[in-house]
Amino acid sequence: MKQILQSLKDGETEVADVPAPKGRAGHLLIGTTRTLVSAGTERMLVDFGHAGLIGKARQQPDKVRMVLDKMKTDGVMPTLEAVRGKLDQPLPLGYCNVGRVLQVGAGVSGFAPGNRVASNGKHAEVVCVPRNLCAKIPDDVSDDEAAFTVIGAIALQGIRLVAPQLGENVVVTGLGLIGLITVQLLVAQGCNVLGLDFDPEKLELAERFGARSVHAGKGDAVAAAQAFSNGQGVDAVIITASTKSSEPVHEAALMCRKRGRIVLVGVTGLNLSRADFYEKELTFQVSCSYGPGRYDPEYEDKGHDYPIGYVRWTEQRNFEAVLAMMAAGKLDVKPLISHRFGIGDARSAYEIVGGSEPSLGIVLDYPGMDGGERQEALLTRSVPLNTKIPAAGRAPSVSFIGTGNYATGVLIPAFAAAGARLATAVSGGGASAVHAGRKFGFARAASDAAAVMQEDGTDAVVITTRHDSHARMVLAALEAGKHVFVEKPLCLTLEELEAIEAAHARKAETGAAPLLMTGFNRRFSPLISRMKELLEAAPAPRAFVMTVNAGAIPPEHWTQDREVGGGRIVGEACHFIDLLRHLAGAPIAGWSKAAMEAPAGDTVNLNLTFADGSIGTVHYFANGSKQFPKERLEVFSGGAILQMDNFRLLRGFGWPGFKRMKLARQDKGQKACARAFVTALEKGGEAPIPLEEIIEASRVSILLEENAS
Repeated sequence: MKQILQSLKDGETEVADVPAPKGRAGHLLIGTTRTLVSAGTERMLVDFGHAGLIGKARQQPDKVRMVLDKMKTDGVMPTLEAVRGKLDQPLPLGYCNVGRVLQVGAGVSGFAPGNRVASNGKHAEVVCVPRNLCAKIPDDVSDDEAAFTVIGAIALQGIRLVAPQLGENVVVTGLGLIGLITVQLLVAQGCNVLGLDFDPEKLELAERFGARSVHAGKGDAVAAAQAFSNGQGVDAVIITASTKSSEPVHEAALMCRKRGRIVLVGVTGLNLSRADFYEKELTFQVSCSYGPGRYDPEYEDKGHDYPIGYVRWTEQRNFEAVLAMMAAGKLDVKPLISHRFGIGDARSAYEIVGGSEPSLGIVLDYPGMDGGERQEALLTRSVPLNTKIPAAGRAPSVSFIGTGNYATGVLIPAFAAAGARLATAVSGGGASAVHAGRKFGFARAASDAAAVMQEDGTDAVVITTRHDSHARMVLAALEAGKHVFVEKPLCLTLEELEAIEAAHARKAETGAAPLLMTGFNRRFSPLISRMKELLEAAPAPRAFVMTVNAGAIPPEHWTQDREVGGGRIVGEACHFIDLLRHLAGAPIAGWSKAAMEAPAGDTVNLNLTFADGSIGTVHYFANGSKQFPKERLEVFSGGAILQMDNFRLLRGFGWPGFKRMKLARQDKGQKACARAFVTALEKGGEAPIPLEEIIEASRVSILLEENAS
């Protein structure tokens, strides 16, 4: 299928052939008929892409601070590589989609195949959208009109926040798509509306929709607002403009009556003057997109609706209200369509978006979904990328399930450098798989992981998806007889762990047990390898102190969700439990946890004892500074100490024959870990990490997360 992608690196827009997304529980799979290009939002993305590194930095000062902190701990080159990798990821554009339902995911009610729906889906021939971000289209509303639903909901949410009353005087500053829809909705509510803009054609449209208008560059807008309100000051101002200047907010304050309201829907500078707001006791609020539920994963991703008695207007209900206004003839968006292109000619649309030609609503048309060969072609979930694949030989072929930042920035390059042949790249949406496939030379890109498990051309799968999918995919791969490299964690529950053990044991009974390895890469770091050598030469019970300056992650982040991410002990601290187990060279005999409950219970001390008498503590702290090194390991043994700082420096204190080992750059062992796995596939023999140690570290991590003994 075709999808519009934009490069954040250089701003180039591409209509790419990508695999169609696979349907999911709680989602609708939709065949697109129309999408609307949001000139304001999408122009900002195009402009960001065209900007150089300095220009990008100026636009995102918060990200610059994060980069500087990372440089202090990880070094300049790894940080720059991470930044380039992030910018190299393609960005799927669009959020105003209309189409027909192809599939209804499990747990979804109220929708059926064939329904026409509006959603915030991307510019793509097939999209998969959560149910709470979809709304049925009334019969009296055309697909062209319905394409404005999401833009209309943004306008409507700004109006809901300003809470206008019948007969009030309201100014709308900025008459783009959102501004002109705002004008119509305010007029429908019985408000007197004054529109401000620099474009005469937009001012003319505002008057056509029932507003009065003033050219913002040819007169005194504040004086016009005073005259409009009979000298009393307007009741409210809704700012839908996009500018770096703070002038629209300043002018809005001057226009308002005492205790007037100002709502910012667009983007402006926010250098506010206290004096502007103080004497009049003005209220100022920033509107968040489509309405309540936006950016809440419980609402958007998991489909948990807010009770209507407590939250009357959610995102979805705002969509429905906008569509109802269209059906009633109170919202006319047809005059807002300025350009139309087919999806195949979308680059021409973005030349207008990024250029100087006047535009409003740019509609993209898509081929019809007739249920025949065309539909079947659009639902293809694999596309060929590279026909010049090296001939099969001793080098194992590897498919990647998951092509996010870590996979493309670290693991795929590591496996390629280790000599693996790259077969299929898989991602749920398809776009990032195509990007990874092109960049690294995969034979295919796909969106269906289950199909990859059955590929004859795949010897091993590398799983780098969200944590809650790991166990399911590991079991499917083992059942298919594929070797498995799964990024940590192996699984999230003891039940999943037992199922994996049993599945591997069944394969072992047949003499054909696949290699199963978890990405516990730190034990492969050069500094850890040297530390292991030193410790083995001086056997004695050891005391380990592992300090991890993990940093705070919001409680609502998916990694903190026990069902999705497993929590931070299972999701990340398992690395350090495995590392201490590896260095001790003895089974874990006991464990306990002490945790600070606030803010998210992820600042913890993990205490381990080992069968040889060694002890270890993992200080996994989320309440530190990012300017401090992230990982430090100290080992006390036989009157001497080894200290490793951030996988760049190892020092010995009182250690016979060893003082210091320093690396040119940080090395956490990812390349050596991948190389060990590929070598084991090629030559056979023992697994790089004994399976019993992987199982042991996984079990202890789960029990510590559950605070069980």
